[in-house]
Amino acid sequence: DVEDPSIRRNPIMTDADMAMKVDPIYREISERFHKDFDYFTDVFARAWFKLTHRDMGPKSRYLGPDVPAEDLIWQDPVPAGPTGYDVNAVKSHIAATGLTVGEMVATAWDSARTFRGSDMRGGANGARIRLAPQKDWVGNEPERLAKVLASYQPIAAETGASIADVIIIGGGVGIEQAAAAAGFDVSVPFSAGRGDATDEMTDADSFEPLEPVHDGYRNWLKDDYAVSAEELLLDRTQLMGLTAPEMVVLIGGMRVLGTNHGGTNHGVFTDRVGALSNDFFVNLTDMANTWTPAGDGTYEIRDRATGDPKWTATRLDLVLGANSILRSYAEVYAQDDNHQKFINDFTAAWTKVMNADRFDLD
Repeated sequence: DVEDPSIRRNPIMTDADMAMKVDPIYREISERFHKDFDYFTDVFARAWFKLTHRDMGPKSRYLGPDVPAEDLIWQDPVPAGPTGYDVNAVKSHIAATGLTVGEMVATAWDSARTFRGSDMRGGANGARIRLAPQKDWVGNEPERLAKVLASYQPIAAETGASIADVIIIGGGVGIEQAAAAAGFDVSVPFSAGRGDATDEMTDADSFEPLEPVHDGYRNWLKDDYAVSAEELLLDRTQLMGLTAPEMVVLIGGMRVLGTNHGGTNHGVFTDRVGALSNDFFVNLTDMANTWTPAGDGTYEIRDRATGDPKWTATRLDLVLGANSILRSYAEVYAQDDNHQKFINDFTAAWTKVMNADRFDLD
């Protein structure tokens, strides 16, 4: 008895309890706990700490005098990154690589989009996109990713910047080039200090749940799912902590920058790909166009008067024009006098995603 040792009560065990004794692997672990109390208490304390802190994100978010000094691999540790390098020099080197706007922007996006506000995991800090398993994820387009990283690595080595920072700077360079191509001058905000994680700092298996199997921002689904594409888009959006207007402006900008997964043309409602124009919204809301289902979740956009085909699109594009709330945001960005607002809002939303895991900036 728990209160009176002189009273004997028969133990009652569930299947889970019996497994600790009967299963050969669990029994070996249980026997070690039985024979080594200090080992048992240490393992239990670590497991309890992990259980109660798993959704707090990296150790940099912990407060108080009892924060353990030890870095634990499940915390996704990232070393402090350099800040004293010449950012403009990095931008010049990146601009000289010949990478396209789409390549630079898509790589930065893929690095940052894994952030989850639910448990503060993922994001661009650490540049784990260059490590297993992320470098091989289908959603990250391994061949394109390898090409971009091959251009960035010598730049990081020469300038003293982290690869994580170079990836984000590259996205900013792409956006600035795209804005210039549209006739606007914009400077994408950037905060240095991201570090580069190593394989030894990374529990590869734990990153499998972060693998994207859909990304409405890059107009991509890995497979057919019971959940609609637009519902998956909303899930991705809320995980990244974005609002509905931010979602709309990012999609419209990403489409015209040529960032679609696999280089598809769905939703690319422009004849000047690579320029940060509001063409997507202008043509999305144009009543001179009609939308016709083409099968497999795609649509043809045709001239209402002639029936001539203009573009193709997916449900992820159509929802911005079909949903009344999302359409209201799209119509704002389609206005002739709101091109500058579109660029400003796109840049602000982009920066929010790039810095989502920069808890040191809060």
